[in-house]
Amino acid sequence: MKLTKQQWNIIKLVALAVLVLGAIAAFMFIGVNFEKPKLVQFAMKLRAPKLIAMLVGAFAIGAASIVFQSIINNRIVTPCLLGMNSLYTLIHTLIFFALGSGSIFAANDNIAYVIDLIVMTVVATFIYGYLFKKTNYNVLYVLLIGTVLSSLFGSIQSSMIFVMDPNEYDILLETLVASFDNINTEIIVFSIVVLAAVAFFLRKDLKLLDVITLGKEQAINLGVDYDRVVRRLLIGVTLCIAVATAMIGPISFLGLIIANLGRQFLKTYRHSQLIIGSGLIGMLALVGSQCLVERVFNYSVPVSVFITIGGGVYFLWLLLRGKRGSI
Repeated sequence: MKLTKQQWNIIKLVALAVLVLGAIAAFMFIGVNFEKPKLVQFAMKLRAPKLIAMLVGAFAIGAASIVFQSIINNRIVTPCLLGMNSLYTLIHTLIFFALGSGSIFAANDNIAYVIDLIVMTVVATFIYGYLFKKTNYNVLYVLLIGTVLSSLFGSIQSSMIFVMDPNEYDILLETLVASFDNINTEIIVFSIVVLAAVAFFLRKDLKLLDVITLGKEQAINLGVDYDRVVRRLLIGVTLCIAVATAMIGPISFLGLIIANLGRQFLKTYRHSQLIIGSGLIGMLALVGSQCLVERVFNYSVPVSVFITIGGGVYFLWLLLRGKRGSI
């Protein structure tokens, strides 16, 4: 019996899930001395929070990237173009510049996480909610302004770094690089709750993504309240990226990589499958990269380096491919 395209995609998703489980097993058990139960318990205690953070962050970034690309109707854009990564680095730089690394706002992981999440969410929601009204809900204008804001945030951060104490900058630099070391379990639980709430409140809007990709006019003709749905989805994208960035740090190219690989692998317009597929690919990428960092490079290279190098090469390939009319 010949399988349908949807059935093939389900098989592909199952295969991806098996690969992710294999990567999880490798990350959790390689290098563990099973002859000593206390060492096994200690290793699991250290590795489990890292693993959960990677899985949650990958799924949040993958889902947000798929939704964002579908709204913009362009496969070479990512939510980081809204300036979320630049806003994250600006917040941390401002805290270190004004209060110093010894401040409770910088030293306490829980407080730093809450500040990141609240400021990024409030600022992004206010800015882009206001921009949507001013631009008559033109997504491309919002994207352009987001790019300008990203440059503005970067310029402000650079100005503060120039006059910052070098020792403070060394400590700051560690917080600006994506890392899975010493992940706080309280942060993970709160992140999962926030993401679950976002998925619940946007469950009806997410079902309309297949229609929204047809274009604004077609979606409106089919009865979709396009402006309201897109505005709510962009707020959801902002929240997902804010949670992922505040939890694990900025990884600029991850969304671009996993969203496009998910589209190429599944070759479907069903967003339910694309979101799951991109999330699984993101999990595989992060867990695999972290295994390399820990087992091959002995923590000498952060995981963001692999993602940035691979993402940069992949981005150039997408641009060249787009010139041949493939995007």
